[in-house]
Amino acid sequence: MFNVFSMVFGTRNDREVKQYRKRAQAINALEKQYEAMSDEELQDSFAKLKDQVQKDELTLDAALNDAFAMTREASKRALNMRPYDVQLIGAMVLHEGRIAEMKTGEGKTLVGSLAVALNALGGKGVHVVTVNDYLASRDAAELEPLYNFLGYSVGAITSEHRDDDVRREQYAADITYGTNNEFGFDYLRDNMTLDITEKVQREHNFVIVDEVDSILIDEARTPLIISGPTNHKNSNYVKAHEIAMGLERGEILESKDPTEKTQTTGDFTVDEKNKSVLLTEQGIEKAEKLFDVDNLYSLENALLSHNLDQALKANYIFENDVDYVVKDNEVIIVDEFTGRLSEGRRFREGLHQALEAKEGVAIQDESQTLADITFQNYFRMYDNLAGMTGTAQTEATEFAEIYSLDVVSIPTNVQIKRDDKNDLIYKSEREKFEAVCNRIKEFHEKGQPVLVGTASIEKSEALHKILKDKKIPHTVLNAKQHEKEGKIIQDAGQKGAVTIATNMAGRGVDIKLTQEILDLGGLAILGTERHESRRIDNQLRGRAGRQGDVGESQFFLSLEDNLLRIFGSDKIAGIMERLGIEEGEHIESKMVTRAVENAQKKVESMHFESRKHLLEYDDVANQQRKVIYNFRNDLLKPDYNIEAKLDENREEYILDLLSNAEIINGMPVEDFNYDHIIAKFKEELHLVVTLEDITSESYEELEEKLVKIVKEVYEKKMSVAAPEQKSEIERILYLQILDNAWREHLYSMDTLKTGIGLRGYNQKDPLVEYKKESYNMFIELISNIKTEIIKVLFTVQLQSNDDTQKEQEALEKMKEKMEEANQGTTTNIEEQEILAGDKKIARNDPCPCGSGKKYKQCCGKSGPKRGLAAGN
Repeated sequence: MFNVFSMVFGTRNDREVKQYRKRAQAINALEKQYEAMSDEELQDSFAKLKDQVQKDELTLDAALNDAFAMTREASKRALNMRPYDVQLIGAMVLHEGRIAEMKTGEGKTLVGSLAVALNALGGKGVHVVTVNDYLASRDAAELEPLYNFLGYSVGAITSEHRDDDVRREQYAADITYGTNNEFGFDYLRDNMTLDITEKVQREHNFVIVDEVDSILIDEARTPLIISGPTNHKNSNYVKAHEIAMGLERGEILESKDPTEKTQTTGDFTVDEKNKSVLLTEQGIEKAEKLFDVDNLYSLENALLSHNLDQALKANYIFENDVDYVVKDNEVIIVDEFTGRLSEGRRFREGLHQALEAKEGVAIQDESQTLADITFQNYFRMYDNLAGMTGTAQTEATEFAEIYSLDVVSIPTNVQIKRDDKNDLIYKSEREKFEAVCNRIKEFHEKGQPVLVGTASIEKSEALHKILKDKKIPHTVLNAKQHEKEGKIIQDAGQKGAVTIATNMAGRGVDIKLTQEILDLGGLAILGTERHESRRIDNQLRGRAGRQGDVGESQFFLSLEDNLLRIFGSDKIAGIMERLGIEEGEHIESKMVTRAVENAQKKVESMHFESRKHLLEYDDVANQQRKVIYNFRNDLLKPDYNIEAKLDENREEYILDLLSNAEIINGMPVEDFNYDHIIAKFKEELHLVVTLEDITSESYEELEEKLVKIVKEVYEKKMSVAAPEQKSEIERILYLQILDNAWREHLYSMDTLKTGIGLRGYNQKDPLVEYKKESYNMFIELISNIKTEIIKVLFTVQLQSNDDTQKEQEALEKMKEKMEEANQGTTTNIEEQEILAGDKKIARNDPCPCGSGKKYKQCCGKSGPKRGLAAGN
């Protein structure tokens, strides 16, 4: 019924594109007007448009037609390129905060420039996010003449720009290009600075994410984390690895009777589908003997069981040259979607250490989270989010649910002529590779260039060995040769070229072909395996047949491929058996291709649930992160009234003190527990008060007296510092306490998240339990921060001196300590000492805190140590 309706009335996508085409015609109608203008007249007109938008005389929607028409004309003059109508349509989709799905070769870079030029009119900055540094630099450089013509400044953020001043300058530009990692990490680092002027980013206004499916879908399972060393260490990785190697792998014996309990053999079983390892009863007993413990899953042995679990995963789930490589005595992650090495990134929760133990390389210390955020929550901070890619419809549901983004498929400018052939399926990998090599040989002898896609470094090197033995000249592009990527891709369209590439050749790659090559049939794409995601396969296919070029693509599969072996080989194997497929023969049918696609859909669905699960947990942390970061930003503002905040904290401290002393409003005054108050003042504030000082006739009077005493003593103590110095001391100490407490909270949240799944065995929803527990932890965090700042400020030792320079030096020293903490260096707050001069207080001098006691009996005594260490 739906198909009939679509045939008569067209799909929703068709109807929307039709509306966009009408607006494109209106933009075309302005072309002659702007063509007739000189460069100066065109630039003046654009400047006037910008002025109208910034004065709120014109909305961006109202300015769109003229802005697009002028940008198109500027593009013709500055870049010698005229955007097609379909590119105007793509830019309109972006401006509306949607995803433009455009096939490879349709000029997405130019599409983005139109939407960028329009949205930069407001003067609030526009960010363009790409998948790697090379593309960020390339796109910024290629489009800079156009943007400069329109009066815009352009910046590019890459991993090479480590200097904060340079990055700040790039972000201050009207238009800034960069990668998702660089933007995200800069946001986290900005929320660890000690001075508002040290921040590099400005507001999050409008962002266009290029290859949006790669960044917001594929990479969304890995949160951005800034981590530092931790004191929560243990050294059981090697032992856990040895024990894992001593256990025997078994298998799950499926029963046809659903009422019967599933049987297992061996010490552990491996679930490749869910990437998990499960110890059997027999395995648990054996592990307990080897660890020499009575109960592997008791609280005190939680780390042992966790390390063993990670060691088993490292050895039976994660593969060298597939999930990671060993380079320069280090385990380096291979990005599963791009095939690139993820330098500096580490698996969490001890998995990376387990891999290091497995490979016999140096085991690096565990780290703890200092700051983190998911890509979902980072990009949802922008006022307007848009994206473009060649492949988005397969994930349209996720884009809608997570990001509230619609996907609009933009028609191609020229009809696609690429011939996408059915998959060929062989029984074994050996037969498949033999067939692939024979096909490569045919193309090579004909002179037709061929790009061969592999799913891992391991497979690319296996194919490389076979081709080498057959003496077929070829080039390999994988994470181990990524430095030569530009040159290899540039040559991939040459006559007779054979290029083997992992997934990294699938994004932002433009293989240019000569007329001679097109006459030979264009670029041929051979896939040696189906990826778990259909989008990655479509990206590979999209390397051929750009802008109406001829070309062909075909995938070669085997029953031994991971995707088919784990998710769908039984049905296909049955078909091959019935057909009596012999050695070296293959099957080719649409039914089999559909079976493969169904297997991919299963995996995509699993990954969607995984990303959704991650986001549900991070949404809890995100609300807390917003509260902490907002308050932290307030503290950084020069005009923030920290005195009023401390007054509020003092009142709360007194109320908590009364509550802990079990003194409540309305109770008889003779029942007031004055001893508790006197003891706590002395213990926590080094403040000596007598019973006479605090005896009161009512709860209100007692509260008022205590607040007054604490405030007056504090103000007297701080009076030796200049007002601006006093505020700076208070601000820096508040930031230090806040940052350290937040790090400890993140560590506790990580620990909570690791074990919360076990609540499911008690018929409780782990997510509900996590929300409840983390909320209580956060309330406690806020309370502790407020109390701690009062205590720490009372232990600060000020020395009276007029030497302002020395006071400033002392403050700078404190800042340096905090910066060390932000880099993961352990820094404890014990008793802070602000040295304002050379004068030392004698032990028998009156204490400068105003208590009336001798220094040696008051602040000169060794006070309580406060374990607020960064990195604990």
